[in-house]
Amino acid sequence: MKMIVGLGNPGPRYARNRHNIGFQVADVLARRHAISLSRSKYNALFGQGTISHSRAPESVRLPDRDSSSQQVLIVRPLTFMNLSGNSVAPMANYFRVEADDIFVVYDELDLPSGKLRLRPFGGSGGHNGMKSLIRMLGTDRFPRARVGIGRPGTPMSPADYVLQDFSADEEIIFESLRHRIADAVETWLFYGIDLAMNRYNSTPATAK
Repeated sequence: MKMIVGLGNPGPRYARNRHNIGFQVADVLARRHAISLSRSKYNALFGQGTISHSRAPESVRLPDRDSSSQQVLIVRPLTFMNLSGNSVAPMANYFRVEADDIFVVYDELDLPSGKLRLRPFGGSGGHNGMKSLIRMLGTDRFPRARVGIGRPGTPMSPADYVLQDFSADEEIIFESLRHRIADAVETWLFYGIDLAMNRYNSTPATAK
């Protein structure tokens, strides 16, 4: 069993915020593989299902894995961002998912808007959701996708900035980026984090 965790804040008020890119990618994966995020446990919304290699986009697939599939949990914590670990850790324990089988998608202020960086492990970088996950899981040894949202170009607190919706220009880029991140997660599922990093740690065009 693998667990894919998208970080964000619950409720329609936050749905399109920069801070909710993790939720948005979780939704893309769930739709792509017909996994309903309708179950609730440990203050999380989640779905359990199968991601088949044959249903992944052609750009993800290598010819030697056509018949393989992976059981997954797709999880959206409902605790609000800063307490994400309070939901994810008991979910992982209940479903017996090891830390290195948990893939986390979250926003990153210190990366330019639109840039994607996959890592096999690491610290929180000051991200409160990741701080909570690392504290509650007791380790930072889990793969993640850091999704650059940049920093505000005007006098605005980072807290206010991350809780804004993407601008119209950003949304053009992030609409395709969400699918690219989903591709990266599927590559990790079937081929591991090293190949995923080699394929997806590139520098796309950034939002203006």
